[in-house]
Amino acid sequence: MVEMRRRLVYSVIAVAITTAAAFVFADRIFAVLLRPIGDVQVVFTQVTEMLGTYFTLSLTIGLAAALPFILLQVVWFVSPALYPREKLLVYSMVPAALVAFAAGAAFGYLVLLPPALKFLLGFGADIAAPFIKVGSYISLVTRLLFWIGVAFETPVVVFLLAKVGIVTARALLRKWRLAVVCAFILGAMITPTFDPVNQSLVALPLVALYGISIGLAYFAQVGRRKRPRQVGAAEQAVE
Repeated sequence: MVEMRRRLVYSVIAVAITTAAAFVFADRIFAVLLRPIGDVQVVFTQVTEMLGTYFTLSLTIGLAAALPFILLQVVWFVSPALYPREKLLVYSMVPAALVAFAAGAAFGYLVLLPPALKFLLGFGADIAAPFIKVGSYISLVTRLLFWIGVAFETPVVVFLLAKVGIVTARALLRKWRLAVVCAFILGAMITPTFDPVNQSLVALPLVALYGISIGLAYFAQVGRRKRPRQVGAAEQAVE
């Protein structure tokens, strides 16, 4: 319990530091996030909206920046209960998960966001001029980039599950039709537009990620067959 509290305190301190740093550079972060909408003007309609948006954005960026440190705290907390091979597997998954999340966020910002905003801002533009609330826009963009980043971590999670024997490549392959349907449902939920083109921009990469996950699950199973099975600490506790 003491160790958990200590790791939690370290994580909170890290988030506080990165949030404060993000607040200092908030103007530059705003400039990057506002770039996809071009010359469209953003406004705030409440006295405290702009200040609240600054804090919300700073906290979101602070959490993302502190994520590597938080993951390490989790790994260090559970590592005493793991065997050396299990520790190596967990440690290798941390940078892979971070890279996958960053790749997903970059994909959302560079590939998905521009056409989605073009559709949303261009729809009905001959009737009314768009004046976007800054709080709503920042919330939309950060939420979109976050969930795209989470979706891109699917291969890493599947590889880890296959490595410990929870899922198999054959089982994943049998459910590919369901995976395609789920990908388009998630595409509709994540995408802020209603047109099938932008939804497909999310769904098709998710389908590709599922295919990559099947391949990684197969290689994970091959690696497990080549090594004698070791009883993990969790399994020993159960026994």
